Amino acid sequence: MSSSSGVLGEDIISFGNQSELVPQRAVFGCENEETGDLYSQRADGIMGLGRGDLSVVDQLIEKGVISDSFSLCYGGMDIGGGAMVLGGISVPSDMIFSYSDPVRSSYYNIGLKEIHVTGKQLPLNPSVFDGKFGTVLDSGTTYVYLPEAAFTAFKDTIVKELNSLMQIRGPDPNYNDLCFSAASSDVSELSKIFPTVEMVFGNQQKLLLSPENYLFRHSKVHGAYCLEIFQNEKDPTTLLGGIIVRNTLVMYDREHSKIGFWKTNCSELWERLNITGAPSPSPSSLSGKDNSTVESPSTSAPDGSPRYDLPGEIQISKITLDMSLSINYSYLKPHINELAEFIGKELDVNASQRIISRLADHRVRLPDTFGNYQLVQWKVEPSLQQTWWQEHYLVVLLAIIIIIIVGLSVSGVWIVWKRRQQPLNSYKPVDAAVPEQELQPL
Repeated sequence: MSSSSGVLGEDIISFGNQSELVPQRAVFGCENEETGDLYSQRADGIMGLGRGDLSVVDQLIEKGVISDSFSLCYGGMDIGGGAMVLGGISVPSDMIFSYSDPVRSSYYNIGLKEIHVTGKQLPLNPSVFDGKFGTVLDSGTTYVYLPEAAFTAFKDTIVKELNSLMQIRGPDPNYNDLCFSAASSDVSELSKIFPTVEMVFGNQQKLLLSPENYLFRHSKVHGAYCLEIFQNEKDPTTLLGGIIVRNTLVMYDREHSKIGFWKTNCSELWERLNITGAPSPSPSSLSGKDNSTVESPSTSAPDGSPRYDLPGEIQISKITLDMSLSINYSYLKPHINELAEFIGKELDVNASQRIISRLADHRVRLPDTFGNYQLVQWKVEPSLQQTWWQEHYLVVLLAIIIIIIVGLSVSGVWIVWKRRQQPLNSYKPVDAAVPEQELQPL
């Protein structure tokens, strides 16, 4: 269990340097105590987006600055690029929807009726997904928690489908995780090994789940994956966390009491939505239809500068990183080169991946001997645009030196030759007769 306590405050909330939504005065909570995952997680605080007077969304709607809708786009297992859209968007034609009852609770519930594995429906009564709060889609929860009957049926089916894979222990001995050694670290290859899963809503529309929507990487065994769907203790509520919608745009259309799902690469969201004038490839803001504004979820570095995205395409000359490690310097000092090799190996990424985001999101995995790390500060220095003189001054200087040497050599040869051409004065004895010369007047 996690808890948070504190006091309410009121101040000006800003929405990013590129957002056209001007800063707004809003009420928010100032925490002075956290427990559980809220304390141990990397994020410092939590943003309330549910239904309620103190929700940030409700406060902005009450002020009339956005429409009664917002969207979240979640990055994938290996692909980053998430976004939050405050306000309405142009709905993709192939987005699927589920009814969301605004009266049942302040949570965003959906009408889940069936779960299919490899096209086969699990033997469950649809009412199993309707206990207590029903099926709740919660962006503040990481994993998926099913009622006991649904979890047992799902787990047994997955185990049966993967009987050719070896089961291994989970990364944390305190938990009884169901893990498989798949011998593949490529996420794109997982669909060839693990079965596809479908969630069927009351309107018979289906949300397709790829393996990355119900698996997480084993942190200690390379190429192994664990089931990220768990039993919700004795609680009959079905709780769907953020991982279930990886690489998915989720639209919370509160005005029409429905939630939409659209499978997409969130790092290419704006190109796929065909939003005119949107920045590319990973914008942090958008203002357009229905007074909407967009925020990138990771927009600033620890020093307050833009976090991951760089303006346009630049040729990077140097990246400087400041990192803090949770081990003593006396131990680290003799292992600096070893640590540098590990970091260099982990950052061996292609052009589509981002070094800064991998470090900031703790996707660079170091051996346990180096403890935990934190990206403190970073700086990207683009290659300087050199003038013609800066690019060729060495050649020009060399040419001038050669010309001077050649010129001096030619001058020396000419002087020697000239002197050799002058007639030599014949020798005359002292007593030889010398023609008398007339003295010139002074």
